[in-house]
Amino acid sequence: MFTIGLTGGIASGKSTVAALFSALGVPVIDTDQLAREVVMPGELALDKLIAAFGPSILDATGHLDRKALRLRVFAHPAERIQLEAILHPAIRARLATQLAAITSPYAVIAMPLLAETHQQANFDRVLVVDCPESLQMERLLARDGETKAGAKAILAAQATRHERLQLAHDVIENTTSQTALGPQVEALHHRYLALAQSRSS
Repeated sequence: MFTIGLTGGIASGKSTVAALFSALGVPVIDTDQLAREVVMPGELALDKLIAAFGPSILDATGHLDRKALRLRVFAHPAERIQLEAILHPAIRARLATQLAAITSPYAVIAMPLLAETHQQANFDRVLVVDCPESLQMERLLARDGETKAGAKAILAAQATRHERLQLAHDVIENTTSQTALGPQVEALHHRYLALAQSRSS
């Protein structure tokens, strides 16, 4: 399976790009969705999180309170490392299972924290959706209703724009309108099909 790791900073347009690939018939696996699945009640990863952080991380229904946990680990870097040590193996295992069931020439794996978790070697190519941090800030404030301080904290916790671009085989620029994304995705789609075919032949 020829795999494309799709990443980018928060509010860079990753989800829009992923949806455009999906519209072309490309299987897209969203690791954020996998992260939600592996912490559902009854999952081993949730039991490990409760053991590590206590039952206060659950909401009234017994589900993980993701926002509360996110705020907690942002404030305590050691706890963030502990959280990732529990979640990432569970997500990787579920990803491997889903990839094994795909028969298409290639698949896109949307992974917001690809650079932060140093997983670039797990993919044939890394595709970065790029925009300036000032534009990320603007979008965060408008889209999520974040405070400026909150948005700055989120950006500071992620890899820098430079660090992501250092890993990129391909870059999609998302600095203007969404209509500019379609042609970039289509061009890459044809390129990835050719690359996948050349490797399998």
